[in-house]
Parts: sequence; C-alpha cells; structure tokens
Amino acid sequence: MFNAPFVLLFALLLTLPLLFIFAPRILPPRRVTISLPDELDDLALFRRAVLSTVRPPGSVSRLGSTNAKPKIAFLFLTNTDLHFAPLWEKFFNSPKSNQRKLYNIYIHADPDSDVKSPGGVFENRFIPAKKTQRSSPTLISAARRLLATAILDDSLNAYFALVSQHCIPLHSFRYVYKTLFRPPTESTRFMNRLSFIEVLSEEPQLWDRYIARGKNAMLPEVPFDKFRIGSQFYILTRAHSLMVIKDRKLWRKFRLPCLNVDSCYPEEHYFPTLLSMKDPNGLSEYTLTRVNWTGSVDGHPHTYNPADVSPELIRTLRVSNSTFSYLFARKFSPDCLQPLMGIADKV
Repeated sequence: MFNAPFVLLFALLLTLPLLFIFAPRILPPRRVTISLPDELDDLALFRRAVLSTVRPPGSVSRLGSTNAKPKIAFLFLTNTDLHFAPLWEKFFNSPKSNQRKLYNIYIHADPDSDVKSPGGVFENRFIPAKKTQRSSPTLISAARRLLATAILDDSLNAYFALVSQHCIPLHSFRYVYKTLFRPPTESTRFMNRLSFIEVLSEEPQLWDRYIARGKNAMLPEVPFDKFRIGSQFYILTRAHSLMVIKDRKLWRKFRLPCLNVDSCYPEEHYFPTLLSMKDPNGLSEYTLTRVNWTGSVDGHPHTYNPADVSPELIRTLRVSNSTFSYLFARKFSPDCLQPLMGIADKV
C-alpha cells in the first residue's frame, strides 16, 4: 500500500498540468491597466496634436502628400491581421479615388497580437500602439491615439473614420467621399458638418452601464441624465476629434476600472457622452457603420459567413433609416474575403 504523503504528492503532480490547461478558461482574464508612463506618453502626443492645429492649412504631411482638398483619415483599430486588406485596397484604388490621394490610413494594432503588415496602401501606416482589452478604457486610449496621430500627421484630414478589422466598405471610395463632403444645400450652407456617431439615451441597459464602476462613480462630472451609449465605430469631424483629445475632465471618470465587466463597454460610452455634452447639435446621433445585433453572443454582433455573402446582402446592408446610406458594415468572418472580392466589381 502507498502511504498517504506519497499519494498526495502523486495527485498534485498529476493536477498541475491540468491547472495550466483549464485555469485560463475558468479564471477571469487579468485586467489591463493604463500605467502612468503610458498616460503621460499619450498626453504628450495629444498636446503635440493640438499645437499642430495652428499650422497653416495645406502644409506638407509627414506621411502623405500636399493636396488642396480635404481628406478622410481611416483609423483601423485591430488586434488581429487585417484579413480584408485586399478588399480595402480595391476600395481605395477604385476608379477616380486615389488620383488625388484624398485619404490617409492609420493602424493601431495591439502590440501583443503580432499583426503583420498586409503591404500595399497599408505599408508603413502602423502607429506606436499600446495593449488593448475589451471592456476596458484601453480601447478609448487607442482610438484617441489614432485621432491624435491623424490630426498631427496631416492638416487636411477633415473626417476621421474609425473601423475595425471586421469592417468592410459597402460602396466605392468615390461614393463615400462624395457623401461626406457633399455640397451644402440652401438650408445647411451656414451649418458646420456633422459627425456621424450613434447617441442613445433611452436604452434599457443604460442604468446598468452607468453604474458599472459603482453607483456614484461618475458623479459629479457625468450625471445619469447626461450619460449616453452608442456604437464603437464612428466618423468624426476634425473639430470633434480635437474635442476628444483635449478632454481631461470626463476621461478621469471613464478610465476608472469597471466593477461589473458584463455591463461595461467604455469605448461605447465615452465618445457619445463626451460629444453630446459638448456639442449635441453637431452630431447626427446615428452611425454610418451597419451592425446586425440579431442573435448577438456575449456582446458580439452577428457574424456573416461566406454562405451569407451575395450582392443582395450588400444592397440590404446599405439601407438605413437616415438620409444617408450605410457606408461600412461589420462583422464578417475572415473567410468571407474571397466571396466578397468576387462580387466587389459588380456591387
């Protein structure tokens, strides 16, 4: 018979490998925090970007060329390879789109994700990045970093479109450009251009999201009646992008750690709350990125698969309840690339 200490030691040795296998699946993930050096580094970037706005319009970009026309800055926020890079390449190089280089590209890739450059128009477009994590303020920091870099890089960047690696374009670049920079009508010519960001104030989960950091954690800066939620992806004007990177007051609240992670999506709260408090009349209050929340799982929207891809799907995804067509859509699985490329020229 084996003695008790030997049996206990043997059982422990057998258990250790199992702990390494199953512990990551059982224990909650370690929360990523924003360190003081990272915060100071971001503040220095934001200051440089704000100071750069005194630069005369039309000055030469550090990464792009001089052009008299306003540009769209496409901000890719990702933690995986850009699977749809060939489709975006076709989008940017569609007829009459890149003859005058009316766009810039900036990519924030989680440094732990080993994202590979897809080359082409994406080559050398990666910005200095820091670690990100879902349900944490790190995604706010990453988006602000993208905005600041784009502001600093080119004074002609006039619209800033935040997209993910799962987003696809629904129209040609020419259509997108003409939509955003359409000539003003008689009734709108004295108005500033709008930012296209979803702003929701009557959702049933609003209170749970508001108290995710604690019942009174957001006070006094953000009372409940001023708290808003919306889509993570948006298109902001330059003026609103500057408001975002200048903000310190609300950021101090939204960077607080979440106590209830299941109701905490800071990147969906911070931007609509901040901008609706500062300039409610300058927002469309709807997004131009189509997302299908039917059958969502664990906070993730419906994912389209290759069997779903068709010209009819693209046309359906374009339809919106606003005066604008949807310009982008998510979420598509990586293996949708080939069927999407197959219909790109037709649709």
